[in-house]
Amino acid sequence: MIELNDIEKAYRTERIETIALQSIQLKIHKGQFVSIMGPSGCGKSTLLNILGLLDKPSKGNYLLDGQAVNQLPSKKSAQTRNQKIGFIFQSFHLIPDLNVMDNVEIPLLYRGVGRQERMRLVAEALDRVQLSARVHHYPNQLSGGQQQRVAIARAIVGKPELLLADEPTGNLDSHMGNEVMDILKELNRDHQTTIVMVTHDEHQAKKTDAILRLFDGRLVA
Repeated sequence: MIELNDIEKAYRTERIETIALQSIQLKIHKGQFVSIMGPSGCGKSTLLNILGLLDKPSKGNYLLDGQAVNQLPSKKSAQTRNQKIGFIFQSFHLIPDLNVMDNVEIPLLYRGVGRQERMRLVAEALDRVQLSARVHHYPNQLSGGQQQRVAIARAIVGKPELLLADEPTGNLDSHMGNEVMDILKELNRDHQTTIVMVTHDEHQAKKTDAILRLFDGRLVA
């Protein structure tokens, strides 16, 4: 599903060039659950942003389902991201002025999905993360674990083929972290959702199919 060929990412200013990723060669098959680990500043989030079409590599090719997506114009890139990719962030990124239902339906609004179908898909996603009773609650009325489950529901409401998770258990205690991992593993098992997860937690990483390790912008394992 994912193929990266000689990916490099450099950030340049007038005085300095910083290489965030170097010579990344990577294949991830459909239905795999992969962890990315490494020290802070090693390029993990940069790699995830490229996989999610939030950033473009300075060099190399990114193939998603055989399509060279790093060469797409911005509008087409945004469409592909909305239709194929779901995002889960460490800090949840819920909109505080919207209730749970309204937060979860946001990706469907961008797709132009009709209201009746939106409500059906939102209800289905919230049921999957066991938050059906919280649809009218606001983020500040939820625990951290509940907010992360809302964020997962928002990420999966459009049934993406690829789910990218950036430290999804990083702000949670071990019990809540295990609950979130159980949801991700269920999605991977039951729906063959391909998941790429950045984590510092070796215990959670060992629950995935493979662990990729980054160091100084290079894959070392």
